[in-house]
Amino acid sequence: MDAKMLEGKVAIITGASYGMGQTMAELFAEEGASVVLTARGKEKLDQVVNGIREKGGKAIGVVADTCSAEDTKRVMQETLAAFGDLDILINNAGIGEQKMIDETDDEWMMQVMNTNLGGPMRYIREALKIFMPKNEGVIINISSVNGDRPFCGATYTSTKGALNTLTKNVAMRLVDTNIRCNAVAPGATITPAHLANKAGEQPGGNEMLKYSGHYVYFPGPECDAIDQAYACLYLASKMGRAVKGQVLQVCNGAFL
Repeated sequence: MDAKMLEGKVAIITGASYGMGQTMAELFAEEGASVVLTARGKEKLDQVVNGIREKGGKAIGVVADTCSAEDTKRVMQETLAAFGDLDILINNAGIGEQKMIDETDDEWMMQVMNTNLGGPMRYIREALKIFMPKNEGVIINISSVNGDRPFCGATYTSTKGALNTLTKNVAMRLVDTNIRCNAVAPGATITPAHLANKAGEQPGGNEMLKYSGHYVYFPGPECDAIDQAYACLYLASKMGRAVKGQVLQVCNGAFL
């Protein structure tokens, strides 16, 4: 039997009830990790957790909102109660949108910013309370090619650019430690959110793409969710032990 790459590790994956987060959780469980999945909806979350358990994996689901500091602390508490430790944090939860700046109101702007940037900041802050005393841990932020090429909604793209900067800032803070912080920046990846985007069903429709399409070819060759999960596995395992403060773009070369 092949050795599992994450045997004995404990991972939190936010936004794990569908799409990339679900695939990451399933892969990490297959590789031996005990996984803690979070999402706002209990029904779908329970389905994914049960699916992992039926295959022999170790998993729990915690209903939580990344916008809530209390929920974030509770996720950490329930992780320690269930598995006794935390080794890997994947900040995957986020809101995709296509609203142009001239149609972005304050309420929407703050909701997306609080989820896509505030959420990772809160989770990193709380995870470091576990990582720093033992001088070990892995943080992976799920960004986007939009962090570099801002062709989607004004708030979404801004949060992804900020998340890339946060990744490097946190890595700088942890320079003298064995705690690694990196980001994975997916290109067009076949998930429910991406399919909604292609159909013009994301908030804001597809008007922005009529403008940004002059500068960015979209969608180009697409990836599968497992491609993003594999990138996370690389960073989370010993294979990525010397990688710090990097944004790994996984896009099938579509955004070269």
